[in-house]
Amino acid sequence: MLRVRDTMTRDVATLGPEASVAQAWTLCRERKVRHIPIVEDGRIVGLISDRDLRDASPVRKTGDGGEENVFGWASMRDIMSASPVTIGPYDTIDHAAKEIHERRIGCLPVVEDGKLVGIITSSDMMRTLIDLFGAGNRGTWIEVEVPNEPGTLATIVETVREKRVNVASVFVAPAHRAANRTIVLRLETTNPKGIVKSLEDAGYDVSTVESSAAFETNHEEK
Repeated sequence: MLRVRDTMTRDVATLGPEASVAQAWTLCRERKVRHIPIVEDGRIVGLISDRDLRDASPVRKTGDGGEENVFGWASMRDIMSASPVTIGPYDTIDHAAKEIHERRIGCLPVVEDGKLVGIITSSDMMRTLIDLFGAGNRGTWIEVEVPNEPGTLATIVETVREKRVNVASVFVAPAHRAANRTIVLRLETTNPKGIVKSLEDAGYDVSTVESSAAFETNHEEK
């Protein structure tokens, strides 16, 4: 099970509550971050985002008719979200994703024993999802509709094993028919024809086969 500690950013850019908007903008640009935890005496007391900084930076007309942001006098204490939602390093990734999605926030500071130890952002979650899906690696997705019964996944995986192909990832989703499930497999091959035929011969409905055409076929399935 993936934990927050497995994907969080450990080297966190932080500021104190008396830091200025100008200091925060500089830190965002230098570290290329969109969220900054506000820390006082080693403990997180707030959180600011680049949106908070934009709201605190008045827009001024320039001589050529354009606009530019100027720094207001606000400090982090004035604009931060106090008592932000946090998460622990041993919480699961799916719990973190649920919190970010349901609360409509961009990040979760990671706290252990009252101390800030990391931060996990929506970008971190997307990177984790890409890794889980194996995007960027050679391979093929296949979807197999199966009865919602114990042992069906093992049968599908055994068919793949017999073809000497590795399974990169597996997901289970609802099928079009309520009594069934769809097993989605990412296979480390760009030639799944033999596997598809074996599954179809066994009576399974292989509804989708999508090859990663951008990758070269390093070995052909027998």
